[in-house]
Amino acid sequence: MSERIVDPDMAACAAMLRGGSLSFHAASRLLPARIRHPATALYAFCRVADDAVDDGADKGAAVARLAQRLDRAYHGRPENNAVDRAFARMIETHAIPRTLPDALIEGLAWDAAGRRHETIADARAYAARVAGSVGAMMTLIMGRRDAESLGAACDLGIAMQFTNIARDVGEDARAGRLYLPLDWLAARGIDAEAFLAAPRFSPDLGQVIAQLLDEAERFYDRARPGIARLPLDCRPGIQAARMIYRAIGRGLARAGHDSITRRARVSAPRKLGLAALAVARTMLPALRLPALTCAETQFLIEAAALPVRESIGPGTRVIMLIERLERIDRVAQGVRVELSGDFACPP
Repeated sequence: MSERIVDPDMAACAAMLRGGSLSFHAASRLLPARIRHPATALYAFCRVADDAVDDGADKGAAVARLAQRLDRAYHGRPENNAVDRAFARMIETHAIPRTLPDALIEGLAWDAAGRRHETIADARAYAARVAGSVGAMMTLIMGRRDAESLGAACDLGIAMQFTNIARDVGEDARAGRLYLPLDWLAARGIDAEAFLAAPRFSPDLGQVIAQLLDEAERFYDRARPGIARLPLDCRPGIQAARMIYRAIGRGLARAGHDSITRRARVSAPRKLGLAALAVARTMLPALRLPALTCAETQFLIEAAALPVRESIGPGTRVIMLIERLERIDRVAQGVRVELSGDFACPP
């Protein structure tokens, strides 16, 4: 039975995502309502922003328009539509630093300019903006502001974006877009312009796609321990998202890394199975978090982990207070708690 959403703006956002973001919709069903609703507002804004740039005749103007909409939302005067109103409430309630959605729009500006990635580091910088920023915002929605949790969320965003790139090589090429590292292509003897003029699969291209999926796997592994730092009722949804997206890449690998003539998908029954497995995995003991070594996401972590003392909504105050009480309770039970990056709840 589908959930009845009373807020008409949120209902409109949810309807949009049901039709076009199937993986998010599947994973979000495992999130508690207090998280699922603001997450829906966030992803709806991301979808609208992405579509505005992809579908706009003047992509530069579309980016400038998005920046104006974001500015209005941060000044408490969102444009009169469901997505902008819901997004404005979300950033106020959860004290989302402007740096994070600004980074998303910067990544979309790179798309609008047709920017390509010379190296894998350039690809990571792009993924940090269009996906790591979203991961960081989701982490703030879930009430976690420590650097370790934010870093893991950014890692998961990069992993998922690399999976998207690998899955969509053919679709992107036919639209004149190329996100694979140019130096990897050159090392395999693939001329980028010739490939875009006539996209074809080859074993060499398959090796480049395999390299990118290997990089995604590394980031999926880095992200996993961070899930154990989230509130218990949030872990199944995030673990499900991680597992569903990872399954896309693994399905592509089983198909010989050919994303030119086919598009890898995860079937609905497989998604349900992964969702059930995600719930079970939340019971496993926490793993140690890796050192924060991804330079491309540091600006996001630093912006989001800083103490926020202005423009904090009442919901955020409650979440911050609950988090502090949880930590105090753990200490009282003799459990050692990492307090680095902790901050006081503002008066």
